[in-house]
Amino acid sequence: MKLKRAGVATKILVLVLLAAAAAAVLSTQASLKEAQASREALRHQVQLQQEANAALEDGIARSGDLEYQADIARSELGLAEPGEIEFVDSSK
Repeated sequence: MKLKRAGVATKILVLVLLAAAAAAVLSTQASLKEAQASREALRHQVQLQQEANAALEDGIARSGDLEYQADIARSELGLAEPGEIEFVDSSK
């Protein structure tokens, strides 16, 4: 059995198909890297939101505690109880 040699047109067609396949693979790899970076950014956002939710849940759970309310009033609102003296650190 004698094999027929491929013509120039067939060789060019094969090269063009190989180049197209290589370009498709490279494009897919770039898209994959972008998707992975996006996934990591979203994971970080989810983690931050979960921490914020946990802090809010803790605040809700402790909202009836008078000492917790007094701490919030002092730290966030700058309030003090009657007769309480506030010391200000002037070195900062």
